[in-house]
Amino acid sequence: MSSVKNFQVTFDCADPVRLARFWAEVLGYVAPTPEESEEPVDWFACTDPSGVGPRLLFQRVPEGKVVKNRVHLDVRVGTGLVGEERLAVLEAECARLVALGAVRGTLLLADGVNESCQNMQDVEGNEFCLD
Repeated sequence: MSSVKNFQVTFDCADPVRLARFWAEVLGYVAPTPEESEEPVDWFACTDPSGVGPRLLFQRVPEGKVVKNRVHLDVRVGTGLVGEERLAVLEAECARLVALGAVRGTLLLADGVNESCQNMQDVEGNEFCLD
């Protein structure tokens, strides 16, 4: 049996610093201050200060996003909550993230199998869920 490997999640993007700072705020990660420069930054990362979560790397690419993500992050803010209590937590976190530049998507209500979750987009249009 093989051991669990360390990994990072890499995002292609237009503005690595902006996107890294957004996700650092969302997740409570740390994003270092980039050196002041006239040149655009080609990559930027943020990390979990506890060392538990994966490093997130944001790399500049020339092309923009044109289709739905094949992989997305689920931000687990409502774990263990159900009904109105879960909806209230999802709404509060959604409002916080909208203030950071996220875009609210569809609210998927509990259906007897899955609990409610809120679809969203980050500051570059990448989809993610509040779960």
